[in-house]
Amino acid sequence: MTRATSESCLMVTSSRYLEAPQWLRAFVRAHETSLAVLAAMIGVIGGLVVAGMGAAVSVLHAVLFNLEWGQRLSSQYWIDPVRALAVPTLGGLVLGLTFVWLLRWRPAREIDPIEANALYGGKMSFRGSVIVSLQTIWSSGVGASVGLEAGYTQLASGLGASIGRAFNLRRADQRVLVGCGAAAAIAGAFGAPLAGAFYAFELVIGSYTAASLMPVGVAAVTGYFVAHSFSPLTLGVVAGRFGDVEAHDLLVAALLGVFAAAYGIGIMRVVTWCEMLLTKIRLWSPLRPALGGLGVGLLALLTPQVMSSGHGALHFGGMTAYPIALVAFVMVLKTIASIISLGTGFRGGLFFASLFIGALGGHLFATGINALWPEINVDPNIYTIIGMSALSASVIGGPLTMSFIALESTGNLWLTTAVLVAVIISTQITRELFGYSFATWRLHLRGETIRSAADIGWIRDLTVQRLMRPDVSMVEVSMPLDEFRTKYPLGSKNQVVVVDSEGCYVGLASVPDAHSPDVTAFRLDSLLYSRNVVLHPEMNIRDAMVVFEGAEAESLAVVEAESHRVLGTLSESHATRRYAEEAEQRRREAFGEM
Repeated sequence: MTRATSESCLMVTSSRYLEAPQWLRAFVRAHETSLAVLAAMIGVIGGLVVAGMGAAVSVLHAVLFNLEWGQRLSSQYWIDPVRALAVPTLGGLVLGLTFVWLLRWRPAREIDPIEANALYGGKMSFRGSVIVSLQTIWSSGVGASVGLEAGYTQLASGLGASIGRAFNLRRADQRVLVGCGAAAAIAGAFGAPLAGAFYAFELVIGSYTAASLMPVGVAAVTGYFVAHSFSPLTLGVVAGRFGDVEAHDLLVAALLGVFAAAYGIGIMRVVTWCEMLLTKIRLWSPLRPALGGLGVGLLALLTPQVMSSGHGALHFGGMTAYPIALVAFVMVLKTIASIISLGTGFRGGLFFASLFIGALGGHLFATGINALWPEINVDPNIYTIIGMSALSASVIGGPLTMSFIALESTGNLWLTTAVLVAVIISTQITRELFGYSFATWRLHLRGETIRSAADIGWIRDLTVQRLMRPDVSMVEVSMPLDEFRTKYPLGSKNQVVVVDSEGCYVGLASVPDAHSPDVTAFRLDSLLYSRNVVLHPEMNIRDAMVVFEGAEAESLAVVEAESHRVLGTLSESHATRRYAEEAEQRRREAFGEM
């Protein structure tokens, strides 16, 4: 069993919590419009998830920090110092102890929507999604500087995956429903249906197809209306007034994209260094989030804007009106608080934090440009939006998502053009110099090679063990050449696997070469080839093709890595044909072909 397969068995529950009747499953699979109906259901669920999780965090803030109902923690000017220190510290300790208990109950880690769609065909654990969401609510509720978007998308996508399993959907449709959950959650959280839809396409599904447009769009619009029927524009991005976007703003925006990429890469790197440092000093796991909570509490004594996800502080019209030194001070402290929170084990994301930090950074950047070149006279409010989008594009990895957030927040197409320039520059530099978004970087640190949500799970499932021929002709290496010629006359076989006296692989012998009149050797071992080039059963088809190309071989033996015993053979032509067949099948599923 391969590592990816064994992890899938651990992390994805095989039992169904609900299953539609067979006739209904067949109807849904046969009618493309039925997928839109399921998407609308998921959109309702996603909107309710956003409203419910937001309300839960508000309750925790009101109870733990003694706030009035409806007030935002990050928009406070002052917090009781005792609560500022005690709540995140003790909350981190509770989270750490709970995590240790969960490891005993559920030893396998939970997978997020990106990993689920990339490796497991859109299959997610419902219980695992609930656990992650509750941990995210608690982390933000006790004041850790983390965003709720990870919990929103995890729970909404997990429920979407459960609905897909209930209808036994095709792999491509199952992946689309996971994207529908994420689209509904992001659309509801930001009041931006277009941004929610493209978040699903860019980050969760990993591609855009005509077949996925309708369900994802339906889910995003439905999630938006449901979430904002409870609390209109509560989490929406609010921008201050700004002037016209000039031609030179496109060049300045490109420069800001460069700085945003560097800052985003730095944040992602330092979070990892923080985790590595705690691992190196061997601090007891439950104490890590407690230490992080204490750090956030100390920073909150200086400014409460560093706490929680930053929804309240994200209303730029007020925050960026502060003196420039205070804006820089808050930006630095918010960055440190986010790094500490995520690096010490609090659950959550960097979406909201990167928006807030990027907004402050864009304002500072514009102020600096005006100081250096007063004749340009750029509008800081414009660069608040550009900085917000550029930094988030670097960290989150969705350039069109961030562009649509800017467009739906401001309604200004020319400003969105400048934003698009900045996010393209920021995203491309991040891809070239770093290669990952924050989500895929975390997966990379776990040993995965995922760079996007593009479906590579079927490639991992298509292993050498599945493709090989187990009926192998084998002879011992000590066999005389004349005996070999007698046993395998011309036309009987193309090649034969040669082993030693203990059955371990030695090499391959070509039957036509053995019958060549130019061969004067008496022993078989003088004719062997591919002595040190073999395939292993756990290799996937891509790994096998690399070996074939490097060895310039038409067929290779499949050998156990430890015992060196031969399991079978695999030809390059068969592997290529099976790869093409599977790729075509996935293409047909993606476009809804029967």
